[in-house]
Amino acid sequence: MSNKVAQYNKVMSKYVPAEYVSYVVDLLIKHPVQFRVAKPRKTKLGDFRAEREGLHKITVNGDLNPYSFLITTIHEFAHLVTFNEHGPRVKPHGKEWQNTYSKMLYPVVQAGHLPEDVAKAIERSLLNVKASSCTDQNLHRVLIKYDAPKEGMVTLESLEANSVFELNGKSYRKGNLRRTRYVCTNTNNQRKYLISALAQVKKIA
Repeated sequence: MSNKVAQYNKVMSKYVPAEYVSYVVDLLIKHPVQFRVAKPRKTKLGDFRAEREGLHKITVNGDLNPYSFLITTIHEFAHLVTFNEHGPRVKPHGKEWQNTYSKMLYPVVQAGHLPEDVAKAIERSLLNVKASSCTDQNLHRVLIKYDAPKEGMVTLESLEANSVFELNGKSYRKGNLRRTRYVCTNTNNQRKYLISALAQVKKIA
């Protein structure tokens, strides 16, 4: 085992389910890239950036649970492979990326090491690939079950109608569901905002 592989194994064993460490390490070896475990970001789980010179960059949030980290990593590697094969002119989540992402996820499911609910959610998502695991509400709903418990935090969809809750230091009143988001009213300025049904919030009243 080379020093590079040993180093990758050591790092990935902290973030990826043990059964899939070798799969992710193989991706890192086969597709050279600057890979960095990032601090938590509210707006994204991971990111791919194509560089004009040198290696391209992939970042994945370090606070994700192992299954979310695995799927997000594959998502970003699918961007890398798509860019390397097709260049910058294809759509970020177009057919080329969707095909690559599906091909990279398939062996993960087939390996048989995922929890049954995660495996089934991925299989369903592959029938209609979304831009991310957060965009796919069913997959996201399953994945967040494996997050570390956060005291006092619940999903917005679990609250009763008209409940008042806190999100990012601001308070809102829960309104009606509009597809995958709730129309919520900021209790201070009375403005309305669309908030994901699966957002982690703290109930106030």
